[in-house]
Amino acid sequence: MKTSIQIDKEILEALKELKNHPRQTYNELISELINFYKNISIKNQYDEFLHKIQQEKMQELWDNKEDEVWENV
Repeated sequence: MKTSIQIDKEILEALKELKNHPRQTYNELISELINFYKNISIKNQYDEFLHKIQQEKMQELWDNKEDEVWENV
């Protein structure tokens, strides 16, 4: 089943520039863009998760009594 969508001419020109080859359909191109976006979103979620874990561990390592004693010497 196919549908028609309306897009601005600037978007159409941008899509033309993104094509891997002249005969690539817009359907194929948009599908690739969707997959790319999904993969980036997953990677960003993973990076944010790692950053949060690292942040907690670094706080645990740096915020301790032994370090505070040395700072006040």
